[in-house]
Amino acid sequence: MLAILNQGQVGPVRKRIAIATQSLLRDTLALDDADWRAPSLLPGWSRAHVATHIARNADALRRVIAAARGGDPAPLYPSENTKYNDIERGAERSGLDLHVDLDTSAGELATFADRVQDWMMPVKFFGGEYPLSVIMLVRLQEVSMHHLDLDCGFTWDSIEPVPANWLLQWMLMLIRDDPTLPAFEVISSTGESARIGGAGVPRKVSGPDAALWAWLTGRTAGDGLTGTDGIVFPLAG
Repeated sequence: MLAILNQGQVGPVRKRIAIATQSLLRDTLALDDADWRAPSLLPGWSRAHVATHIARNADALRRVIAAARGGDPAPLYPSENTKYNDIERGAERSGLDLHVDLDTSAGELATFADRVQDWMMPVKFFGGEYPLSVIMLVRLQEVSMHHLDLDCGFTWDSIEPVPANWLLQWMLMLIRDDPTLPAFEVISSTGESARIGGAGVPRKVSGPDAALWAWLTGRTAGDGLTGTDGIVFPLAG
């Protein structure tokens, strides 16, 4: 399973991050200031909020890389208050500033990633210890997920099969041990399968990788899938 990347898998994932970032930048290039102030698909957030969050996520992952290379642990964000204050302030900027920030922050993260020689060094994430390589899957998910949230023409079926499969594997790994979820079995069209949730006879949910991932992240109510029967996931952040 790709969800924990080895050293050799980082390069291909990074290439897909670069492609996903360029797609996001192209789709947002035509947005004017009024478009940026318009609501995104995230409740209470404008497109400007979402763009600022994507950029600050790049900064946070860059700090994690720097800390790991220095032998120190580092949280993604200093605090939740700092995270959301930065987003609120950043959302007040012009569309040009937002677009430049998206581009610049992504480029700086890529530059930091170029300097990493050992992607297997341990870091703390999601309550556990993972190799540093996991931040590349975190970034791929952030860019892809929030590109959907920007509501600018990008949909789950815009995601190509290879990154869609990686994203699905990553999301399944994050939720597979959550006993609070209803029991279900995911069966993807590419052969991925996983048993999720608590006790009971699992219902089968099947469909394309990208559609399953979008559903599991709370971005759809089960579009393109069979067997969801009213199961709706909360929005992943």
